[in-house]
Formats: sequence, C-alpha cells, structure tokens
Amino acid sequence: MPLVLLLLFVSLIVLFKLYKARIKGAIGEQNISLRLRSLDKSKYKVINNVVLQSGEFTSQIDHIVISDFGVFVIETKNYKGWILGHEHSEYWTQVIYKRKEKLYNPIRQNLGHIKSLKKCLTEYPNVDYKSIIVFSSRAAIKVNTVTDVVNSYRLVRTIKRYSGINLTETEKENIYRKINALNRIATYDKRQHIKAIKKRIEKRENSIRENNCPQCGGGLILRTGKFGDFLGCSNYPKCTNTIKLQ
Repeated sequence: MPLVLLLLFVSLIVLFKLYKARIKGAIGEQNISLRLRSLDKSKYKVINNVVLQSGEFTSQIDHIVISDFGVFVIETKNYKGWILGHEHSEYWTQVIYKRKEKLYNPIRQNLGHIKSLKKCLTEYPNVDYKSIIVFSSRAAIKVNTVTDVVNSYRLVRTIKRYSGINLTETEKENIYRKINALNRIATYDKRQHIKAIKKRIEKRENSIRENNCPQCGGGLILRTGKFGDFLGCSNYPKCTNTIKLQ
C-alpha cells in the first residue's frame, strides 16, 4: 500500500510540473474574476473567458467589463519578478535574480483582442475601449506605458478611475448580450488556437523578412533611439510599430 501511495504522489508531482503554467494561469484568472465581482452590477457587466472568431483566427480574452464608461478589455499575466518594458516595444523582459526571459508585449496582445471586439461590434463605432494589463501581486512592474499596467490588487481601483459616461443602459445591455452570443468558449479548441497563433507568428516573421511592417504593411526603416538601433514603420506616427534588432 505505501508503494501505491508513493507512486500516486510521484505521478501527481509529474502532472503538476507538466501543467504548472496552465494551473497558475487558471488560478490567476480566477483571482481576477473574484475581484471583478465587487464591481457595482448596476454599472458594470463582467464576462470572463471569451473566445471570439475573427476571420480564420480566434481571440481568447481573459475578461471583458461592459460599463457605463466604456468597455474594459483585461489581459492577465501570472508572472513574478521585475517586469521591464515600454508601450511600443515588441517584447518585454521578466527578471528573476540574474535570469532574464522575454515575453511578448501584452499591450500589443490586447490591442489584437480589442481589434477582434471592434469587428464584432461594428454597430457601436463610438465605444471607448480601455485596455488594462494585470500582473500578479508577485510582479514588480517597472514599465513605461500610457496603457494601464497594474498589479491585481489595483485592478478594481483602476477601473473605477474612469467616470466619463460612454454607453447608455440599452447599449450596455445589447453589447453584453452580443458578446455572450458570439462567445465560442464552449467549442474552443486550445490546440487549434495555439496553431493559429503559430501561423500568425510565421506570417509576421515573413513580413519582417520582406522588410514590411507586420502591423500595417508599410516599409520598415532603420532608426536609432536611446536604447539603440531598431526597425520602425515608414507610416509613423500613424503606425507606431517597432521591432528591436537582436
């Protein structure tokens, strides 16, 4: 019997290590869902875990809050350590002691989510979309951005900071219903979603190799900034896409 328990314990450890990132991500999203419940339900409508179809691609959005003050699109990141980055840089950096890891700029990632939402809500062209990036309380956020990038404990406070009326009660209710109707989470295939992301990355890298901006199709120009050389879009300032040179 002790041997069986030992084997079970070892199996559980192996499974945890294999699915560690996924488990932590799910816990992080659940934590945010609980925090969003504290919002005044007469002013805010919350939808967690939304999958929208946008052409041949899908967009998986962690949390959407439809409010009197616009639509908040929330991307959660369950990272710890120092988080370094800039609004328009392609990648940010996670620093834990002497170890550094790259992560794709979550502001750019969330802009893709907002773009998908806009395609689904074309009958509401005046919606004010507000992007918020949320890191766990274990992260020390040291980024230079205009977009809100906050720790989880500051999320509700950040949402409540916005007070300009943007939607009527009817618009708010209709948008809430439409997003729920379009949500494909019930038939969501994560493996297909990952394949689509890889396809998108490949398409982007091909654009860069052809010296074209992957965001708008404009030409790429070598520029120099305070952090060194980088590729910038020829359509600047209309397109602010930049690509850091390795």
